[in-house]
Amino acid sequence: MIKELIIDSSPSGTTIALLQDKQLVELHKEQISNNYTVGDIYLGRIKKIMPGLNAAFVDVGYEKDAFLHYLDLGPQVQSLLKLTKQVRSGGYQSKLLDNFKLDPDINKGGKISELLSKSQLIPVQIAKEPISTKGPRLSSDISIAGRYVVLVPFSEVISISKKIKSNTERTRLRKIVESIKPKHFGVIIRTVSEGKGVAEMQKDLLDLISKWESFITRLPSIEPAKKALGEIDRTSTLLRDILNPDFQHIYVNDNSMFEEVRSYVHEISPDLESIVRFHKNSVPIFEHYGIDKQIKGAFGKTVNLAGGAYLVIEHTEALHVIDVNSGNRTANKENQEENAFQVNKEAAKEIARQLRLRDMGGIVVIDFIDMHKPNNRKDLFDYLRGEMAHDRAKHTILPPSKFGLVQITRQRVRPEMNIVTSEVCPTCNGTGTIRPTILLLDDIETNFNFILVEQNAKNITLCVHPYIEAYIKKGFINRQVKWFVKYNQWIKVKSNPAYQITEFHFFSGKDEEIKL
Repeated sequence: MIKELIIDSSPSGTTIALLQDKQLVELHKEQISNNYTVGDIYLGRIKKIMPGLNAAFVDVGYEKDAFLHYLDLGPQVQSLLKLTKQVRSGGYQSKLLDNFKLDPDINKGGKISELLSKSQLIPVQIAKEPISTKGPRLSSDISIAGRYVVLVPFSEVISISKKIKSNTERTRLRKIVESIKPKHFGVIIRTVSEGKGVAEMQKDLLDLISKWESFITRLPSIEPAKKALGEIDRTSTLLRDILNPDFQHIYVNDNSMFEEVRSYVHEISPDLESIVRFHKNSVPIFEHYGIDKQIKGAFGKTVNLAGGAYLVIEHTEALHVIDVNSGNRTANKENQEENAFQVNKEAAKEIARQLRLRDMGGIVVIDFIDMHKPNNRKDLFDYLRGEMAHDRAKHTILPPSKFGLVQITRQRVRPEMNIVTSEVCPTCNGTGTIRPTILLLDDIETNFNFILVEQNAKNITLCVHPYIEAYIKKGFINRQVKWFVKYNQWIKVKSNPAYQITEFHFFSGKDEEIKL
């Protein structure tokens, strides 16, 4: 399986596309204005205790108070509270936990009102980003993730990924970590640690310890509801979690982002540094690699499959519903069962991709085409599980019910990716009336008068639909030449197939859109 990462960086944020065998399987958007990332650690202030929910609402600076349940406190929350109090009062000077006395674990069936009180300060970690009208979901069971290991303070336990099957390798990794981990810190050994040496493991662990020391250093002076330790950006997080030898290329369209990504890849996996490439083509990076087209085809209510079948995907407040339809695929009565089985397998593969692509979380109900043979139902269930095995989000799949429905619960930590693929009518903009298309170039020139004459802007680029670009550039003395004579400067004209026929935008020399 060949994997590629395409990174589109713009002034408003970064969009990351993960391709497997040229097919889009994950899409991540990181907006510059989004300050709440899973893994960030804040110094929260308890705003309200809710005994009925056995939970607390915590102020972390978001417009809606964040939610902290008793079960998310972590067994060593009393040690965390004690350390926070001592560090902020100056009673504990060390940055590690060598001289710190741990408190006993809390009772799993206890009450949150027995541990926390209003206005109390507590370090918390973002477990789920704000979704819809809800604030962030928090945990005070703090952990700091690295490439090979995860550091867990106030613990002595060494856990190893279940995906590492070899007992010899598990024993080797355990001995390595036991020899280098500090006192009162637990460690989770990740799957990518398999086969790694002492030097790589130690470097990763030392980086995490350095982050913990940075957190302790900031703790005495940081104001409540402020970020105490930030997770790395979404691009680096994705690289840290999924980068492996299967990756063939990483393309980046921004020079500073390219240097950051290359430096990070060199740090975590030097042998893969050469796969990071800078996209120099004048065609936008997502258009060049066909991602824009895939996004238009993959999002929306109806998703067409290669064999003529299609999916209908509906989103509700409570759950997501996916209906599988055979479409124009026809079959004789003799092979109707086999045809249904093949359509269902094709749909199962696409559904597994859709869940990752849209980052759909919560409850998902799938209505497959009815099959009468128990063996086919079992094979379909096994096939769906196999396809879902590539999904990094935690999930549970139930076997088909009596009615042929398959239920999936999938971890939701970020808002669902929702991209509108239907377009407003290009001629009427949804109003039902149109402006004469013959006046399109007049509209463009009116804006030129404002931008070039009144604002005295230079190095302007006009971006239009390819049909309009062809019309503007048609002939020896074309519109571009006439504009050059009229405005005494050359105006670049570029096309974008994603634009509607009458859509146009202006960009400055720094490639920033000029808002009119």
